[in-house]
Amino acid sequence: MSMTLRNMTHAECLEMLEGAHYGHLACCHEGQPYLVPIYFAFYARVAYSFSMPGRKVEWMRRNPNVCLQVEEWPSKGSWKSVVLNGRFQELPDDEAWHEERLHAWSLLEKHLNWWEIGSLRPNEAPPASVPAHLFYGIYLNDVSGRIATQLE
Repeated sequence: MSMTLRNMTHAECLEMLEGAHYGHLACCHEGQPYLVPIYFAFYARVAYSFSMPGRKVEWMRRNPNVCLQVEEWPSKGSWKSVVLNGRFQELPDDEAWHEERLHAWSLLEKHLNWWEIGSLRPNEAPPASVPAHLFYGIYLNDVSGRIATQLE
């Protein structure tokens, strides 16, 4: 058995991100990387997500350069992986970000238990009464991906 490996096209990478809802987000502070699982919804070059305050959010506020990795294992020995390099942008509960925050909420709520990794489910759309909840977007700068296929 052998394996073929090829780079994914830009369109293939975007298509995979649009179909994915779970990935790993990497951020960095003072040379120390930090990697966490997240649920997200990707639309129009932005990966929207939700979080409670913590190390990830603090670090992304200090250094907005982050990356998001997603993968699929369609069959034994075959895989696809995409890495999105982008910039963190918090979507605060204010007038300037109101429409984009609602948009993020509408995309995320379509997926079962999208809030799980954020640890607490918001009670209203979007939560205004609980300041601890926050929405954010990872705005795409560039994206790359690879596909490996096992050959019999």
